[in-house]
Amino acid sequence: MTRKTVRIAMNGVTGRMGYRQHLVRSILALREQGGLDLGDGTVLWPEPILLGRREHALREIAGRHGLDHVSTDLDAVLADPTVDIYFDAQVTSAREEAIARAIAAGKHIYTEKPTATGLDGALGLARLAHDKGVKHGVVQDKIFLPGLLKLKRLIDGGFFGRILSVRGEFGYWVFEGDWQPAQRPSWNYRAQDGGGIVVDMFPHWEYVLHELFGRVTSVQALATTHIPQRWDEQGKPYDATADDAAYGIFELEGGAVAQINSSWAVRVHRDELVEFQVDGTEGSAVAGLRSCRVQHRSATPKPVWNPDIPATEVFRDQWQEVPDNTEFDNGFKAQWELFLKHVYADAPYHWDLLAGARGVQLAELGLRSSAEGRRVDVPEISL
Repeated sequence: MTRKTVRIAMNGVTGRMGYRQHLVRSILALREQGGLDLGDGTVLWPEPILLGRREHALREIAGRHGLDHVSTDLDAVLADPTVDIYFDAQVTSAREEAIARAIAAGKHIYTEKPTATGLDGALGLARLAHDKGVKHGVVQDKIFLPGLLKLKRLIDGGFFGRILSVRGEFGYWVFEGDWQPAQRPSWNYRAQDGGGIVVDMFPHWEYVLHELFGRVTSVQALATTHIPQRWDEQGKPYDATADDAAYGIFELEGGAVAQINSSWAVRVHRDELVEFQVDGTEGSAVAGLRSCRVQHRSATPKPVWNPDIPATEVFRDQWQEVPDNTEFDNGFKAQWELFLKHVYADAPYHWDLLAGARGVQLAELGLRSSAEGRRVDVPEISL
């Protein structure tokens, strides 16, 4: 076996997602398993360079995990010819410029979404990367979750027949920050800092719908701010200027309709924090982060509406659990592995900056739909 060291500049690892999912559960997990075997006698050994603005926080993380390289100088890291990949998990408002600089330096790009604050910027990055000839990928973690992988297995096997509709429920109560600390950073609730649930979640819904059910052809959305005042990390009150809930209807290529509610002001009464119900002519399924339950046409009961008597059956008991049938790895790590194989073994990969731009487009058009109170078509985009 030949071990090849891959130096990855990781910008934004002091944040919750960058640290927990990308550094610890992906890159460090790959190191713990001995690297990534490419299948040709080569094992990739990821060597992260922790990049950010707060040197003390970077050094604390590096010390905790026995890492050697930290930097607060983006230009110096990008100028280093031994650095192959630039990864970005910063706040959205800082992402576009940093990625553009990394592309100009000839680095391969892997990034969280949204890739930019607007469609023009997102498409600009995709075109820059294409023209520069670097490889690029955008995190689309939801489709690597066990529940959605089981759902895709059902779709590919023809379980649903003709798919009619998709209903999604996502969200949980994010504490306002006054009497209990909020679970999310305060910038998420300030539009001027790039916050808002539409710009955060609609890019997710775009790739979930696109990958599993078909391209989104129109959107009709209502975005609102249910909680107008919150308290920041220092306990100071601030005006919440960004939307904290969005209710969207999406028409899909092929005729199916998706309806997805997203909210940080909802208390959970479902089995998982996100669930999708898919109804088709031959069967239905309800998929969450990990589980997936089905009800086939042949086993569908015959409910009868009668409000004068209590329900005579437990509807949840009429569904069958889809078995795992395999061992599921962390979704972020699984996509990191695919991207690294794409870069170093030329394996196929289509979750690129153009796919990321589609997510930015859907968020932008969702906000326009809400502001104008109408359904908005979603045109196809290209380089």
